[in-house]
Amino acid sequence: MARRTVGIVMNGVTGRMGRTQHLQRSILAIRRQGGLDLGGGDVLWPEPVLVGRDEARVQTLAAATGVERWTTDLDAALSDAGNEVYFDAQVTAARAPAMLAAIAAGKHVYCEKPTAATLADALALARAAEDAGVAHGVVQDKLFLPGFRKLRRVLDDGVLGRLLAVRAEAGYWVFEGDRQPAQRPSWNYRKEDGGGIVLDMLPHWRYVLDHLFGEVRAVSCHAATHVPERWDEDGRRYAASAEDAAYTAFQLDGGVIATINASWVTRVYRDDLVAFQVDGTDGSAVAGLRCCRVQHRATTPRPVWNPDDPATSEYRAGWTDVPDNEPFDNGFKVQWEGFLRHAFGGAPPRYAHDLRDGAKGVQLAELALASWREGRWLEVPELPA
Repeated sequence: MARRTVGIVMNGVTGRMGRTQHLQRSILAIRRQGGLDLGGGDVLWPEPVLVGRDEARVQTLAAATGVERWTTDLDAALSDAGNEVYFDAQVTAARAPAMLAAIAAGKHVYCEKPTAATLADALALARAAEDAGVAHGVVQDKLFLPGFRKLRRVLDDGVLGRLLAVRAEAGYWVFEGDRQPAQRPSWNYRKEDGGGIVLDMLPHWRYVLDHLFGEVRAVSCHAATHVPERWDEDGRRYAASAEDAAYTAFQLDGGVIATINASWVTRVYRDDLVAFQVDGTDGSAVAGLRCCRVQHRATTPRPVWNPDDPATSEYRAGWTDVPDNEPFDNGFKVQWEGFLRHAFGGAPPRYAHDLRDGAKGVQLAELALASWREGRWLEVPELPA
């Protein structure tokens, strides 16, 4: 067995998502399992290097997780030849310059979405990585969650027949920060800092729709700032300049219509924080983060509209759980393993979830914001070369 140690520069993992999903449940989890099996007796051993602007926070995180290497000097970390991968989970506004520096240093790059604040910057990242010949990828975690993997199985088996429509509800109530602490960072609600639910969530919807149901061809969006005032991490009141809800419709290949409501000011009355319902000629499916349920045409009840009598049908009782049939690991970890295999295991030349795919998400967010401003449908053009 040959073990290859690969340094992974992890920038911005002092934040909740980067710390929990990417460091602890992905990279450190791969180490706990003995490394990543690349096949043929080769094992990749990830060696994280934590990077951040706040020395105290980075040092505290390193001590808490047992990571030996940490620094506040990104240039020094990138200059180390043993560090072959750069990962970015910073705020969106800081991502593009750091990613370009990593690409210029010859590192394979992997980052959270959105890949940049503008389509121009997102395309510049993709082109730079392509020109440099480095492996590049973007986190598209929803596709690797158990509920969506089960949904893909249902779709691949043709259980639903010809797809008709997709509709989804996503989100939860994020506290304003005065009486209870907010569950999201305050920059999410400031447009000037790269905040807003459209730029945050439309890149998610792009890859989910494209990869599961059909390429997005047109978009219509209306967004709103329903809660105009919030309190930051230090208890200071601030004006929320970014939208906190987006109500979006999409036209997909094959005539499929999708509608997705995303909100940080809604209270959850569904089985999960996100729920996608897919309707087809032969059946329907509902998928959340972990579960997926189906109802076939043959078992579909025959409701009759009658508002004068109490409902007698238990509509949810007619749905069947899609079984696990396999163990489901953490979705972020599964994608990390896929990217590392692509970069170091002789995978095909193009990674399916690369920076160009990530740029499509930024493109859709820009078009959705323009649709909101102009009050009309906008076509989604092919991504520029």
